Amino acid sequence: MDALLDWKHITFAHPYFFGLLLLLPLMIWWQWKRKRKDNPALRLTTTSGIRNLKPSWRVRFRPVLFLLRLLSLAAIIVALARPQSSNVTESIDSEGIDIVLSVDVSGSMLAEDLKPNRLEAAKDVAIEFVEKRPTDRIGLVIFAGESFTQCPITIDHDVLKEQLSQIKSGVLVDGTAIGDGLATSVDRIRKSTGKSKVIILLTDGVNNVGKVGPELALEVAKAYKVRVYTIGVGTRGMAPYPVQTPYGMQKQMQEVQIDEPLLKKIASETGGKYYRATSNSSLASIYKDIDKLEKTKVEISSFKHYAELFFPFALLAIVCLVLEMVLRYTVFRSIT
Repeated sequence: MDALLDWKHITFAHPYFFGLLLLLPLMIWWQWKRKRKDNPALRLTTTSGIRNLKPSWRVRFRPVLFLLRLLSLAAIIVALARPQSSNVTESIDSEGIDIVLSVDVSGSMLAEDLKPNRLEAAKDVAIEFVEKRPTDRIGLVIFAGESFTQCPITIDHDVLKEQLSQIKSGVLVDGTAIGDGLATSVDRIRKSTGKSKVIILLTDGVNNVGKVGPELALEVAKAYKVRVYTIGVGTRGMAPYPVQTPYGMQKQMQEVQIDEPLLKKIASETGGKYYRATSNSSLASIYKDIDKLEKTKVEISSFKHYAELFFPFALLAIVCLVLEMVLRYTVFRSIT
């Protein structure tokens, strides 16, 4: 009965049988014409003697027989149309991609050529990127003069986004250790079971410190078949940097230096791609492009289950027919 009430999931296997419902108004019209043509069994010259006689309850309720016949026919038509309740279940099979976001948090990432600064802009687009990839396992590595795993590879994106929002400059020894950042990211992802291993390395400088050289880190990435997308962040030319002076923090224009040849080499030799982000909008479009290139395969299989609901209508038709016959030949029996 619950299925009968859930009309959203009810379908009909043979809906063309509903065309037979046109028989109902035809039967009503035929019954009306028949009543008008009925000849009286007894003709009277005057009705004054019986004018005040009230019809018996049998006469008043005799139309119930015709209504039962109509209801029976309607129930038969609905049963022939085969009402069914459908229930859809989905099976989702996804081949996730394992990704490590490797983010430079050196002091130069506070430059304000991106708004409010490079680091905050990078955090915003990274969080948006994570939200668009619900089936992937993603981790976070930060680096400056050294590297650190901020969040291991995880499917719990709420934890990851919280860690992303909390990263800031100054928590690590200052400098730009691109080799360390890449090596730590490879170490985080090398044992993953995803169909693809991807690192998105974002920096705004030139490698100048670190225990692992960029060339060695590149060879390790190639050995573990890790694809690396590299992003150089910063405008071309000069950019305003916050600098600590005896008079407090002040902004000074400094030349933007990004080791593009190195970043291009890392990307090309691992099968990735190099990007240059000179504004917030270009940085956002870069992450959108990477999102398109690294598509996760998700297959959704739908299974529809049907439950037959014609039986209650067939039973109703039988009950109405039997009830009409019983009443016609007992309570409403006519003598001709």
